[in-house]
This record gives sequence, structure tokens and C-alpha cells, in this order.
Amino acid sequence: MEFSTLLFTIQNGIATITINRPDKLNALNKDVIQDLSNAIDEVYQNAEIKSAVITGAGAKAFVAGADISEFISLNKEGGAALAEKGQTNVFNKIENAPKPIIAAVNGFALGGGCELAMSCHFRIAAENAKFGQPEVNLGLIPGYGGTQRLTNLVGKGRAMELCMTSNMIDANEAHRIGLVNHVVPSEQLLPKAIEILTTINTKAPLALAKVIECVNVAGSENGFQTEINLFGDCFDTQDMKEGVNAFLEKRKAAFQGA
Repeated sequence: MEFSTLLFTIQNGIATITINRPDKLNALNKDVIQDLSNAIDEVYQNAEIKSAVITGAGAKAFVAGADISEFISLNKEGGAALAEKGQTNVFNKIENAPKPIIAAVNGFALGGGCELAMSCHFRIAAENAKFGQPEVNLGLIPGYGGTQRLTNLVGKGRAMELCMTSNMIDANEAHRIGLVNHVVPSEQLLPKAIEILTTINTKAPLALAKVIECVNVAGSENGFQTEINLFGDCFDTQDMKEGVNAFLEKRKAAFQGA
């Protein structure tokens, strides 16, 4: 699959999606949004892909924000349409993907970059990573889910402070407040992501998809009932029968995603 702003590879069931605009600090523009949409569609549809990692090219940035030059001509309706398109075609699509997608954050993850990382199922950060939502400096607010996902991840008070001060935090602080799962040296970033996904890829694919669905509605009024329903659905899968039989027979399960 060809992309103008991304590098896309598949190895051992893991798709690596690299935003490839290092001279622009991998800033999100219309082309990147479209390429990301197409890349995530490929993750959904390609049976060879079991999971994916999103990262940025170069050592300086994961994604340093949106391409601000595209904002200058927008009015109220245009701004709302821009946010809705990005949410629908990329950020929500990543969050609700039935296959695990993690962010490997190198360097700056600011504005839309922080929002992109937060839309992934979890995050690994290099030691040089920096996170922030600086939109108020432009007279704006986050538009790709930042106020919502940041609150869910770090709590209301911290989300309020980060969004209102526009302060950046480093990787260790992001880890302390629960924004990222792991902090590693830069050279270990992708290997750590691949290591975790390689483990995840040995698990039952349908169960993984159901975990994602349940965790995404945690805290809502439907959270517990969704878990009950999807727990029941697992009993109708061949993977559940294989997993239970493998456990009882003291052997490794061979899941087929059925």
C-alpha cells in the first residue's frame, strides 16, 4: 500500500506505521490525516495484521502538532468539520480498532500529536518524549478528543491543568500520572513496542477485540453490562474452546480468531 506521508511495513503480524515528515516535525496536515485513515483501514481489513504500532520519523518528534497554516482560512463551520473528520476517520477509528494499536512516542507529542498517542490503546515513551496540549496559546482547544481522552487517562484535575496552562510534561511525569505505560531509552522504543505486541499477538484475537470494546466503555452506564454480554459471547467461539482445552491439556493454545 502506497502512502505519501507515511512509512508502512508488516512483519510477524505487526504493522509499523511511521509518520514520515521529519522536516515538519511530523505535523498533522490533511494528507497525513488521509494517509492515517487509509493505514488504519488496512489494519482493520488485512488478515495478516494482528496488531500495530504508530510512531514518528526522526529523533525530534512523534507528532509536534497540527499544521497550523491550514487553520487560518477556517471559520466556525470549517473548524468543526476539520475536527469531526479527524475524529471519525482517524482518532475514533484507532480507539475502536478490534486489533491492538499502541503508540511509540519519540520526542514531541503536542496538540494533535498528544491526541493521536492518546487514541491508541496504550503508549510507550522514549526518554526524550514531551507531551502537551498547547491549543489555548492559539485561542483554541483540543479538537481531536484531547479534553476527553486526557481526562479519562489522568483525571479531571490534571487534564484541566494541562489543557489550561499548555505546559509540557516529560516522559517520566507522563508515566507518573498514567499517560504512558513505559519509558525506555530511545533506541529501545520500537523494540519494546514490538516485544509487547509479540506477546499480545499470541492471545485470542476475538478476546482481545472484546477487551478493547469493554475498556473503552469503562465507567459508562453500560460498562458492566457490556462486559457481561461480551463475556457470554466468548463462549460461542472456537478460540474459547481451544484456550480451555489447551489449559486442561497443559499445552500452548493455537488460536485461530474464530
